[in-house]
Amino acid sequence: MELKRTKETRIIQNDQVLINDLNNYHTLFGGVLMRKLDACATLSARRHARVKECVTASTDSVNFIEPITVDDSVCIESFVAYTGRSSMEIFCKVTAEDMVTAKRRIAATAFLTFVALDVNKKPIEVPGIIPETEEEQYLYETGKERAKIRKLKREQHKELISKLTVAKPWD
Repeated sequence: MELKRTKETRIIQNDQVLINDLNNYHTLFGGVLMRKLDACATLSARRHARVKECVTASTDSVNFIEPITVDDSVCIESFVAYTGRSSMEIFCKVTAEDMVTAKRRIAATAFLTFVALDVNKKPIEVPGIIPETEEEQYLYETGKERAKIRKLKREQHKELISKLTVAKPWD
């Protein structure tokens, strides 16, 4: 399978912050940003795998660094940072820009994992990537360690699920 350059998977989405997207602290709701991250990351995964369906397998982390306000625009940049056999780790960087002062700042980062599916909803192999920029190379080089951590967390989560009940809490 032919490797793809990281930049081929890059998606950039810009949006304004609207009043109805704000919480009671007058900052962007975390859940609204997470929805935007997932939508952007999905496009990176689909662009890389070139399939109709890529599903979110996990959201490893969303780090909220700076609050985003109604005075800001939001730029979400996503790209494939690392790949497994059928999984793709998508890195998302959120930059907020004050529309009055033009000051830009990193507002959030996130790592999401997607799996490419065939027409029968079975995981399929995805191409590897070729990182080129310093940022891409750093994320690629550290991707193997994040993949190990994800595997360990999946095993821990399976154990957790085995201890849970589906009984109604009021019975």
